[in-house]
Amino acid sequence: MLVKRIWNQLRLIPPILLGTAIYAFGLHYFIIPNQLMEGGLTGIAVLLNYAVGWKLSITTLLLNIPLFLIGWRALGKFQMLYTIIGTGSLSIFLALIEYLIHSGWLVPFQSSNDYMLAALYAGATLGTGLGIVFRYGGTTGGIDIIARILTRWRSFSMGQVILAFDAIIIGISILYISLEKVLYTLVVVFIASKMIDFLQEGAYSAKAFSIITDHGEKIAMAITHELERGVTLMPAKGAFSGQKKEIVYCVVERAENRRLKTIIRNIDPRAFIVISDVHDVLGEGFKEE
Repeated sequence: MLVKRIWNQLRLIPPILLGTAIYAFGLHYFIIPNQLMEGGLTGIAVLLNYAVGWKLSITTLLLNIPLFLIGWRALGKFQMLYTIIGTGSLSIFLALIEYLIHSGWLVPFQSSNDYMLAALYAGATLGTGLGIVFRYGGTTGGIDIIARILTRWRSFSMGQVILAFDAIIIGISILYISLEKVLYTLVVVFIASKMIDFLQEGAYSAKAFSIITDHGEKIAMAITHELERGVTLMPAKGAFSGQKKEIVYCVVERAENRRLKTIIRNIDPRAFIVISDVHDVLGEGFKEE
């Protein structure tokens, strides 16, 4: 059991490293060359880079040290281990990309007049990187630590908390960059927050069917044999008619959506069907964590 527990903890580290690498790439490839902004402590590091030329790799690490003490008490040892790994790897990847740019191996994307393309790709890249880090239990330090603490105490999503803090910090940045760049930065933050929530909820998407019918047993058997999906039968009663019904509940992959509709209609054309989006599915036939 101890070996399995250690393995379950260690297997989360590679995705965190991948997420921080993507995030570091987005900062140096899209944000810095176009003088856009980022939120959180990273945004402060970006401002210091614009103002006095301090390197992101060093500044982000120094700014996060005080928050390590807060996170250690609030998030626990394992969570803070992932935070230290995330913050440390972010600084390493930032330093590596700085070296590649300085050596001419990597040429950042710099827009000449229309910054919308840079903003769109920056938001998608930063959000993807942070979303992967958060999904596997890590953080890149800074506001990420505060956001993870608040999501435990209040019903906020990670993206919502980060969006609020970022708006404040980016509002201050108008003292250092043009209003136009600030407005483009808001596009970056919005897209990044949506990507974070999407990856937090689950990149996998499925459909949940709630089928109210007089032929629950037949529909359940057909789903079991033809789609090889698990089915739950629940008794129901019509409020107006008083007639006994059955509710058939089943979750299927998006590609099986039309097949399941056909199965239901062939057995009971009068069935009432409610179809809902499912962002994440754990269990037999789907995925397990």
